[in-house]
Amino acid sequence: MAEFVLTMPDVGEGVAEAELVEWNIKPGDPVHEDMVLAAVMTDKATVEIPSPVAGIVTWLAAEVGDTVAVKAPLVRIETDVAAAAPAGDVAEPEAPSDMTEEPPAAEIQPAREIDDAPPSPEVEHHKPLASPAVRQRADDLDIDLGQVRGTGPDGHITHADLDTFLTARSQPERPVVPRAPRDSAVEEVKVTGLRRRIAEKMTLSVSRIPHITYVEEIDVTDLEDLRTTMNANRRSGQPKLTILPFLMRALVKTVADHPGMNATFDDEKGVVSHYEAVHIGIATQTPAGLTVPVVRHTETLGLWQCAEEVARVAEAARTGTAQRDELTGSTITISSLGALGGVVSTPIINHPEVAIIGVNKIMTRPVWDGSRFVPRKMMNLSSIFDHRVVDGWDAAVFIQAVKALLEKPALIFID
Repeated sequence: MAEFVLTMPDVGEGVAEAELVEWNIKPGDPVHEDMVLAAVMTDKATVEIPSPVAGIVTWLAAEVGDTVAVKAPLVRIETDVAAAAPAGDVAEPEAPSDMTEEPPAAEIQPAREIDDAPPSPEVEHHKPLASPAVRQRADDLDIDLGQVRGTGPDGHITHADLDTFLTARSQPERPVVPRAPRDSAVEEVKVTGLRRRIAEKMTLSVSRIPHITYVEEIDVTDLEDLRTTMNANRRSGQPKLTILPFLMRALVKTVADHPGMNATFDDEKGVVSHYEAVHIGIATQTPAGLTVPVVRHTETLGLWQCAEEVARVAEAARTGTAQRDELTGSTITISSLGALGGVVSTPIINHPEVAIIGVNKIMTRPVWDGSRFVPRKMMNLSSIFDHRVVDGWDAAVFIQAVKALLEKPALIFID
């Protein structure tokens, strides 16, 4: 018998660690070559990890939600035939004779004892112990690691410790509430994978960006008439037009005169970057949570091409097949809840962008035309801006320019 240790493979250029989002095995399970053992996530891309050998699983290194460094031990497999481990994927354990008789120290360390143990005086007076990834995340979230209690080995601060600190910081002190009766039904769901990434990004955006909201109503009666006519005459294979392609083209024309809206703000360097290319993020609900696929170089696309690209990247996001460049690099974002859009919404800016445009529900309302009330199709745009670099007046001027194009949609097609 021989035992192999499967290590975390290199899952992408420049990636030092990944979050474990799924186990397909447990200790004692038989595995065969190329069987998918686990799935890890990095930069919103999920990667499956296959087994290079056949055998019996004897040990798992982490739980779902844990972050595992590249080359760190991941799974131990007992095999019948000793074979050379593929380079970079498996490594011989340091003391194989002890593996089956005594579990690693990390497994027998009670979590409660770690939580209750007082911090070491030596650790308190030195630089907090944490991995580069944890330090980077703490810096992004404006967390002083000196205030975070580490529960990892030797007092190392983990991602879970940062989550605990964020939760405590966001909750005001409140009196102790008696515990619910034991028979109360409580389901605890660990926040992992994409949902945790979403939580981190939303926290980062709200904690760093002072949001200013500007809501304007748009008369889209003429636009809706045009959209209905174009859909009735679309060619075979062309997608059905929604309001999004019209808004995308309106944004392309408007940001040409307002480059400060098609921008990102690096608040650490104090630099605002204006972009000639218009890469529009489309906030998309997927089974795993909110994702923002990107329609790149919208300035080069026509109306039907915008519709095709929105459909394509949204479907890729929903099925988990989107590539990295289809999920990053947006310069301005559109958020739409479709028919459920409500009257007003307050979307969160997609950091480090400076603007997000929220599309609300189209409703027929009575509008005074000077002599009588007439039915018009109206829609609110709920637009949010980074108030550090966008003034309220500039935000209003920008949205008024978008409004003018949407209310007279023929202007969208004039160069």
